[in-house]
Amino acid sequence: MQATIKWVDGRMFVGESGSGHAVVMDGPPDHGGRNMGIRPMEMILLGLGGCSSFDVVEILQKGRHDIVDCTAEVTAERVDAVPSVFSKIHLHFKLRGNNLKPAAVERAVKLSAEKYCSASIMLSKSVDITHSYEVVEQ
Repeated sequence: MQATIKWVDGRMFVGESGSGHAVVMDGPPDHGGRNMGIRPMEMILLGLGGCSSFDVVEILQKGRHDIVDCTAEVTAERVDAVPSVFSKIHLHFKLRGNNLKPAAVERAVKLSAEKYCSASIMLSKSVDITHSYEVVEQ
């Protein structure tokens, strides 16, 4: 995998993935940015949530569970020091489906966290990551 990050001006950068997709990153005005893009640390949370959601949906679909929707809400706390690393991250999955069994969802979330999600497994080496879920009948 590869990525290229190009400085635009101020604290704005454009990141381009090896697969050719681009995203604008920027900082807040008090740090020289114009607040025109996502913050780099927010990108980490989006990557984690996306990676884990990908796994959860795939595991449930492979198990032939009738999943209709999956939303992951990611919240995080950072230390009050430099570097301001994450100290805690919580992923809450909201899944909607037809006769979707909570035990199947719990298994999928656990498998993602402990076996499949590279981002989660990597970050869990230094961050306390917790998970929860709720199931809503379609």
